[in-house]
Amino acid sequence: MASSKEYLAFILEQLSELEGITYRAMMGEYILYYRGKIVGGIYDDRFLVKPVKSAISLMPNASCELPYAGAKELLLVDQVDSKEFLIKLLDAMYEQLPSPKKKK
Repeated sequence: MASSKEYLAFILEQLSELEGITYRAMMGEYILYYRGKIVGGIYDDRFLVKPVKSAISLMPNASCELPYAGAKELLLVDQVDSKEFLIKLLDAMYEQLPSPKKKK
């Protein structure tokens, strides 16, 4: 099942106070970037983020879910209704996210 553009718009609105939020559509889903780094994505109308230490500490009870078959597990963000939490989460995660790979 692909994610809806309405859910993407909702998440983007929740993150609108952060500068540098971008996304890329990929096979009916959306990869989310924060200041050039992949933070996670929207898969089947679920907001999933990379399981870096800061995300785990902010969401200790978050379930680990597969975005699609064969992928690495990501953390399910269940507090998507709280702009303040989402901003805090992404800001905390930024330094722990890997830098983008250089294109050859």
